[in-house]
Amino acid sequence: MAFPVQRKRRLRATESLRSLVRETRLHPAQLILPLFVAPGEGVRKEIESMPGNCQLSIDQLLKECADLESLGIGGIILFGIPETKDEQASGAYDDNGIVQSAVRALKSEYPKLVVITDVCNCEYTSHGHCGKIVDGDVDNDATLEWLAKTAVSHARAGADIVAPSDMMDGRVAAIRKALDDNGFQKTPILSYAAKFASVFYGPFREAAESAPQFGDRRSYQMDPANAREAIQEMELDLEEGADMLMVKPAMPYLDIIREARSRFHVPIAAYQVSGEFSMIKAAARNGWLDGERAIVESLTSIHRAGAGIILTYFAKEAARLIG
Repeated sequence: MAFPVQRKRRLRATESLRSLVRETRLHPAQLILPLFVAPGEGVRKEIESMPGNCQLSIDQLLKECADLESLGIGGIILFGIPETKDEQASGAYDDNGIVQSAVRALKSEYPKLVVITDVCNCEYTSHGHCGKIVDGDVDNDATLEWLAKTAVSHARAGADIVAPSDMMDGRVAAIRKALDDNGFQKTPILSYAAKFASVFYGPFREAAESAPQFGDRRSYQMDPANAREAIQEMELDLEEGADMLMVKPAMPYLDIIREARSRFHVPIAAYQVSGEFSMIKAAARNGWLDGERAIVESLTSIHRAGAGIILTYFAKEAARLIG
């Protein structure tokens, strides 16, 4: 039998050839670094389940962001740890709240840095749920008012993008109307449109001190088994005024990312969440895999599936590897 004319290995022979024909290319500008801001000064409290990540006071947050521009990273997303919590999540929409104060400091120090703010309530409620509790459950419509006030407060502080992550029905429309009514027509909304009730959020709940004090979040976050519903959630958010759509988590939901990219002509983001990060870190620390290669391979798979924006705790490390 004659040898096949096509020898696919021809173009794999050297790194230069492999680079020349590479189909998917990561760039630091696609990466968003999640950061946790806490009250106080000089605070740099390591998160045990997320090695290398810390709760940071504002002065330390500014130091953490010092080299982002030189690394070419696309921006940051902020999560707040308030000094006190209550049943009304009042710290979320306080104009002098921790996130609002951090945004003002960041935009003063680094005016070109893209600052995204997470719009949710779980870090601010004493019960750890994402909205107002009525008769033992999260009241969807009552929670919309909190979310709208929070988004406006973040925009007033200088946030470039607001990102609602609560999964309440109608939240994008409520936030869009509130932003527009308050003069923030130009502030984009990055919607956590398909956010699944995932086991991979575990380490984040330590980082953000946001574990629910009773029950779970499965009555508002999505069932991991449902793909068609995820697409419908995205369609609804676009109808309500979302400018960008996010899938969370990333690697267990690459099929959802691919479907979103095929269907929707808006930027698609994906969140490589805390559990994804911690698994790779733990395996690398135990010598079970090459950590640097795992970082690049995992992020490449997310981008290849269709995410043009990737939220990842590996942002700095990855930028150095691919930059």
